[in-house]
Amino acid sequence: MADKKIITAAQLAQHTHKDSLYLAVHGKVYDLTGFIDEHPGGEEVLLDEAGKDATESFEDVGHSDEARDIMSKLYVGEYQAGAGEKAKSNYASTPKPIPAAEPVESGSKLQYVIALAVIAGAVLWKVIR
Repeated sequence: MADKKIITAAQLAQHTHKDSLYLAVHGKVYDLTGFIDEHPGGEEVLLDEAGKDATESFEDVGHSDEARDIMSKLYVGEYQAGAGEKAKSNYASTPKPIPAAEPVESGSKLQYVIALAVIAGAVLWKVIR
């Protein structure tokens, strides 16, 4: 088994643009460059957290098991926090481990569309009400 690639805070901070976007979550670094257009929450959310430890934001949203599965395929290395910074590997609630990569069915995007439609409907209902 090859050694794990270590990505420092300085290296992570260099990947903050749409054409090169990395995030750290629970001490692991993920390359979301190719996923940015598919992210159900939109690209702005990812760009706001780009080049940083996004563990807290990731957990606050309450990502699904499917999101964690997608992340496992985007893994690029282990995060080494900078001086005076501690990697946020221990969040208030114990995170679920990211499962091993499994094939994603082609219909999986439909789940995102349905979820977004439900959210949009709830927002419209709240505004109209």
